[in-house]
Amino acid sequence: MSTSAEARLRDGSVATLRSVPYDDPVARDLVARVQQEYVDRYGGPDGAAVEPGEFSPPAGLFLVAEVDGEPAGCGAWRQHTETSPAQPDAPAVAEVKRVYVVPAFRRRGLAQVLVAALEDSARRSGYRAVVLNSGDRQPEALALYEALGYTPVPGYGLYAGEAGAVFLGRRIDEEEERPWAS
Repeated sequence: MSTSAEARLRDGSVATLRSVPYDDPVARDLVARVQQEYVDRYGGPDGAAVEPGEFSPPAGLFLVAEVDGEPAGCGAWRQHTETSPAQPDAPAVAEVKRVYVVPAFRRRGLAQVLVAALEDSARRSGYRAVVLNSGDRQPEALALYEALGYTPVPGYGLYAGEAGAVFLGRRIDEEEERPWAS
């Protein structure tokens, strides 16, 4: 992804997507907000380990979305670490993380824009599929991913086998690149 891109949202406002380091101050604030959302919904933050460097190009990406100069959301992808060297012909898989939209900017289509930009970036980096982990207390996220064509995949990582954990994925190697992610 170039350093920034714009997309028109359903309400006519324009979102600007910027690639930033995971430890950028705006990114840190948005990650803190999504972690608070997990605390509110699940009683604790996401305990899955992340290293800031995992989201640095070309191995990953962290996007910040701004609307009218205000941070409105974020999303990221990194190499999925649960791939099997025993299956060298298996598609390269990226993991989508930290998709979040600030409450004041929800219901405008921003999450769809973020996910599409993440998928396009991962595809351009050679990945053929994406996976993600969500939970049953995030019905809005689950509805979004279902609408975007995500289907159940085997559990992985810290939350594999946990009650309420939802693991989804989809192939991205056959899609057209979308103009808002160029």
